[in-house]
Amino acid sequence: MLAECLQGFERFSSESVRSSGLTHAQFDIIATLGNTDGMSYKELGERTLITKGTLTGVIERLEQKGLVARQRSCDDKRSFYVRLTPCGEGLFEDVFPKVVAHGKQLFATFSEADFDQIDSALGKLKQLITAADQCPDEPVSPPPHKEEY
Repeated sequence: MLAECLQGFERFSSESVRSSGLTHAQFDIIATLGNTDGMSYKELGERTLITKGTLTGVIERLEQKGLVARQRSCDDKRSFYVRLTPCGEGLFEDVFPKVVAHGKQLFATFSEADFDQIDSALGKLKQLITAADQCPDEPVSPPPHKEEY
């Protein structure tokens, strides 16, 4: 169901993302780097959930468009630091609010209680998955209700 929701949201938002000349993965990187001084590939991959192999190609294409710049890390010469260029910052400032506004239309009928309910359910799911990752051979107990944390 989560995959279906993600795919549906991507279809819904694709028009506003594509009108900027970006793919979803490229927009994800631009949006993640926006309002930051940049970050390492590792951090960018964790925040976007884009795999390392895919991330490299997407960043290279964004670099070719002049939207991001890469520089070698001072601490570890094997890793890169990625930041938006002034052109990338301009694109972020133009496109990000439009994509967010378009997304808000989808959730216009949701109440605060609806968002709280989704947040609670996803929090429980995340806890179950995290617990299963940490102890793969043990049965997983459901997490306590939010009020019990």
